[in-house]
Amino acid sequence: MSRAIQITAFGGPEQMKLVEVEVGDPGPGEIRIRHQACGLNFIDVYQRSGLYSNPLPLQLGMEGAGVVEAVGEGVSHLRVGDRAAYAANPPGAYCDSRVMPARQVVRLPDAIDFDTGAAMMLKGLTAQYLLKRSRPVQGLEAGDFVLFHAAAGGVGLIACQWARALGLQLIGTAGGAAKCALALEHGAAHAIDYRSEDFVARVKEITGGRGVKVVYDSIGKDTFDKSLDCLRPFGLMVSFGNASGPVPPFAIGGLGNKGSLYVTRQTLFTHIATREATQEMADDLFAVVGSGTVKIRIDQRYALADVAQAHRDLEARKTTGCSVLTP
Repeated sequence: MSRAIQITAFGGPEQMKLVEVEVGDPGPGEIRIRHQACGLNFIDVYQRSGLYSNPLPLQLGMEGAGVVEAVGEGVSHLRVGDRAAYAANPPGAYCDSRVMPARQVVRLPDAIDFDTGAAMMLKGLTAQYLLKRSRPVQGLEAGDFVLFHAAAGGVGLIACQWARALGLQLIGTAGGAAKCALALEHGAAHAIDYRSEDFVARVKEITGGRGVKVVYDSIGKDTFDKSLDCLRPFGLMVSFGNASGPVPPFAIGGLGNKGSLYVTRQTLFTHIATREATQEMADDLFAVVGSGTVKIRIDQRYALADVAQAHRDLEARKTTGCSVLTP
């Protein structure tokens, strides 16, 4: 048996209940993992609210780290006793232990602790595919400007550091002076307080009127239209989240009028659909974290039973960096 956070109806944080569930043994292609820490992500909010619909009852959570307790038939890259971490479908990480597909689970290097492993997998792999695999048609070179919304969040602070290492000039937006300072501290070349500044005007000022080659936008409805106005001709708009709500339908002809722009909607789980791709991306992430190039900042820790408060804080924009749940 295991404690787990489960919902039986979509809605607010109050829908999440701490329950006892039977875990069992792994089948072919599966493992059983006992968590030492679980990650908290905005996708969990989308699934809890029903924006991203899943069958009910639903056990939440997409990210965790712990120790492999049992290995099913056909699993060769993990062994009992391995330290492991993952960002994976299906949901279910908010628990003490679980049986899950092994494909997206990787061995966690000894130099990386469980809290860091749980905090960094989904967010770090997201930053990896954004900066390395979601690039404009003209490419990205050292010195190029990119715009990254929510730069003081978990993905944002990783992206700030990684972009600096790649020689990119990341312009970050964040809500408030303290969050802007945090983005700058972690490698953003410029920070814009969207509460008090027009980020389109500031981007044009910073780039000498040219605009940026790419915008990385996890905010959605509130920033999408203005983000397009920040792009230079042939620029790329990368939408990868809906923190303010889904992007409404828009007239595709406007992309031509704004400079023959490109728009894409990305999701991590397309990029890590195979074990080989998952391992390749994880190795890249482990390398930059292990070298100290990217530091994983964990600013909030909650007990598993306090997950409702964790969701309230996340939705109220009270968090910075990464958050973890402790079983």
